Amino acid sequence: MFWNDGVVSDIINQENDKMRVIAGKARRIPLVTVKGMETRPTTDRTKETLFNMIAHRLCDCTFLDLFSGSGAIGIEAISRGVKKAVFVENNPNAIQCIMENLKKTQLEDQAEVIREDVFSALRRLDGREKFDYVFMDPPYNHMLEKEVLTYLAKSDLLEKDALIIVEASLATDFSYLEELGFLMIKQKKYKTNMHVFISVEE
Repeated sequence: MFWNDGVVSDIINQENDKMRVIAGKARRIPLVTVKGMETRPTTDRTKETLFNMIAHRLCDCTFLDLFSGSGAIGIEAISRGVKKAVFVENNPNAIQCIMENLKKTQLEDQAEVIREDVFSALRRLDGREKFDYVFMDPPYNHMLEKEVLTYLAKSDLLEKDALIIVEASLATDFSYLEELGFLMIKQKKYKTNMHVFISVEE
């Protein structure tokens, strides 16, 4: 596992029985989450719905988890068969949660953790890695997902059949996707947010 920064704060939540690995080799292991509202953990129910839709094609894939928070999504992906996940997060408390959760699940050897803003990390990875999956859960209603997608469209980060998944508010606009060469293939709406599934347009 690679981690490109040093000491971080030790302020993390205690184990939360509502946040755990759902399936795979780390099944049922509880995860720690970040205190406060700076990050917004994906609920277990939403996470289970998401992975039920993609689990059949995870085996031996590479997974990029942007705005990682506690790392729960990338860790779930590794647990279910992804060969490597890269976690990108700039919040030091969230970084500590990712490191703690990887240690608890014993998945460190399949993880790379980058403490850096997302756009610096994308530039670092471009030309070095290609991903089958990109998941992002940026702060809502700041159009950060559009900025990331704009970068991905011109990058060499995506495998030919890559799937991009964006967690966003229900009000988020994705009408620009075709202009970037992407295609929305599915939307899954929940009570307050949604997952948008995006592929490279053929």
